[in-house]
Parts: sequence; structure tokens; C-alpha cells
Amino acid sequence: MISMTLLGILGLLVLFALLALRFPVALSMLAVGFVGTIIANANTFIGVGMDAGQAWSRGLNIAFSNLSGEAFEAASEFNLLVIPMFVLMGTLAGVSGMSNDLFTAAYRWLGHLRGGLASATIAACAGFAALSGSSLASAVTMGRVALPEMKRYKYADSLATGSVAAGGTLGFLIPPSGGMIIYAVLTDQSIGRLFMAGVFPGIILTLLFIGAIYFTVSRKPEAGPPGEKASREARFTALWQTVPILAVVLITIGGMYTGFFTPVEASSVGAFLTFLVAAWRRSLTWEKSRIVILQTMNATATIFLIIIGAFVFIPFIALTEVPADLVAVLTSLPIGELGILLIIILIYIFLGMFLETIAMLVLTIPVVIPIALALDWDLIWFGIILVIVLEMGMISPPVGINVFIVKSLVPRVPMGEIFRGIWPFWFAMIAMIGLLILFPQIALFLPETLTS
Repeated sequence: MISMTLLGILGLLVLFALLALRFPVALSMLAVGFVGTIIANANTFIGVGMDAGQAWSRGLNIAFSNLSGEAFEAASEFNLLVIPMFVLMGTLAGVSGMSNDLFTAAYRWLGHLRGGLASATIAACAGFAALSGSSLASAVTMGRVALPEMKRYKYADSLATGSVAAGGTLGFLIPPSGGMIIYAVLTDQSIGRLFMAGVFPGIILTLLFIGAIYFTVSRKPEAGPPGEKASREARFTALWQTVPILAVVLITIGGMYTGFFTPVEASSVGAFLTFLVAAWRRSLTWEKSRIVILQTMNATATIFLIIIGAFVFIPFIALTEVPADLVAVLTSLPIGELGILLIIILIYIFLGMFLETIAMLVLTIPVVIPIALALDWDLIWFGIILVIVLEMGMISPPVGINVFIVKSLVPRVPMGEIFRGIWPFWFAMIAMIGLLILFPQIALFLPETLTS
């Protein structure tokens, strides 16, 4: 006999060990959840006096039933249709050159300012995030466009790379965010309300990032020399070229806000409109179409496998009573709700130094959500805070994935230089979390008007 709490802790340790050995996140969760379910159920049956052979047999049957049932439930969840549609939307936007138009417009309006190219990169990342919903896609796409320009104007490597790495993280917050979709599915929250909750924080964080650039070049003017000033005609021409792209974003997000579209319908409309824009621009060749299809299938399959793994792992953790024990421990501490929230944030910041973002999200949800429910926190507001803390992990040393993405684009720049460049943006995220704690309505205003 083994205590359920000890079994849960051992399961988590094995899972972390598998991840440290670079096993795929989804398969690690499937393996631990499946084996853990066998042991947990066999342990329970033996505890009530059942023969050991029968207990293990029944535990195995329950584990297989859970594996097939949860896999089917995840794969057949209607709301998850938003994943392939929004992935398709982002992939179409990436291969058809829409990112170039976004950067050109931002550059012509901001590039003549000190640090303007870096600010234009942040603005373009925010715009592309509203099309792609992916932090990695935003960092790669904008990095290829912006980094050569910043090198040409002799920007400091730290500011150039830091702005691309940090700007890419906006894809995890600004809707349609893939991280929000997974959070919504695992916590049984409305995808549409979560998307709406990310709008104002996404805009404010974009402005805070631009403020961080202004602070950096104020202290060190040579880090971000001003570029050429575009003519008024060139500015408005560039802005006009982005109108179809902005129209797609406004129709998609606005349709969800007004209730004209459900999130699934909005994702389909967004993907279709993006396809029409790409076709109108004549930027889709047969080769690019093949790339779009393959990248969409690959990303969708990866996300669905992670969700299936989470659906198998979460029931196992619930069986072990680890979440309930943790709730009891934390709520007994004389630190109040704010103290508990700060502890959770600090734990996430620590985990973000070592774990990949999606892995951290699916691993911690079954543990932290019972705490949030016990303290009667709004799960929409709490989800936005988690998403921003997870964004911090994308640029935190030593594992920050966006930093490695940027490094692959500029191999000549040392990793230490890139990490030096991310700190102003990292503290901007801390400021955003502080604003959400002090003023929850930043995240809750739009979702509340959506349901009123």
C-alpha cells in the first residue's frame, strides 16, 4: 500500500524527469497518467480487501478505458475546431507576406524616432499576433523582417534581439491565443470570454514594451539610433496596405464580442477571410499552399496530442488528492489571498526558467485551479495573469524559447547579449501583472459586457 499523496508526488517527479530527458510533453503525460491510474486504482481496490491479482487487472482495465475515453472526448470536442482554423489563419498570414506589410506600416510611422525600429517591431508583433495566435510564429516572422533593418541602422544587439524576443510573446496573450484555448479547455471556461479578456491587457502590455524601449534609449541613446523619416504619402500608403489585414482582425474579434459569431464560427470566418486576402494579393503559390497545409496539420496534431495527454494526466492527479492537500496547506497560511497569489506567481516564474510554456500550463492547471476555486478567484482574470507569467518564461534564462528562436536568426549574437536585452521587457510584464492585481477590470470589462 502507498499513500495517494505520495503516489501523486512520485508521478510529478517522474514527469519532470521525463521532461528533463527531453521526452515529448504529450507522451510524458500520457505515460505517467496511464501508469499512475493503474497504480492508484489497484491501490484502492487492495485497500478494500480485493485480491492483488484482481486489483491490478481492474486497475489496468480502468486505465485503458480512461485512455480511450479521454482521447475520444478531446478529439471530438466541438470547440477545439478553433485550433486548426486559427492555426490556418496564422500560417496563411505568415507565408503570404502580411507580416511585411505590418512591419512596413509600423516602421514608416515610428522608425524616425529614437528606438523607433524596435518600437515598430513591437507594434508589428502585436498586429501579427492578432492573426497568428502564436508567439513562436510572431518571433520568427518578425525577426526575419526586423533584425536586418535594425542591424542596418546599427542598433545595439541587445535591444534589437530583446525587442523581437519580447514582441513575439504577445502572440500568447493577444487573441486568438493558442495558450488561452488550452487553458479554456482544461478549466471549462469560455474561449470567447478569455479572448475578450486578453484584448486590453494585450494593448497595455504592447504600450509597456514600447515604454521599455523608450526607457532603454533614454539611458543609452546610441542603442537605438533614429531611422529615416518617411514622407506623409509613404506613411498613408503603408497604412492603406494593412487595411485588409486589420479588417480581418476586427471582423473576427468584433464578431465574437458582439455575439454575431461563436469562437468556432469566428475562427472559420477569420481563416476564410485571410485566405481571400492572400489570394487577392496573389501571394499564394502551389508550393506555399502545400507549406500552409503541412504546417497547419503539424501544429494542430501537436496541440491535440498535448490536450489528450492532459486529459489522461489530470484525472490521475485528481485521484492522488495532491491538489486538495495543496489547497489545504496554502489556505491555512496566514498570508492572505494576495500572498497566495504571489507565491503562485513566483513558482511559475521559477518553473518558467526550466519548462516549455505549454508544458508548464498543462502540468500546473490541475494543481493551481483548485486553489483558485477555493479562494473564489475569477478564472478568466486568473487565466490572464497565468498567461502573462507564462510569457515571462518564454524569455527567462536559461530555457527561454523565444531567445533561442532569435538566436537561430542571428547566430553571431551571443546568448548573454540577447538575455541582457530582454530584462526591460521582463519587468514590463511584472508591471502588467501588478496592474491586473490592482485593477482586475482591465481583464474583466470586455467579458462582462459580452455576457451582459
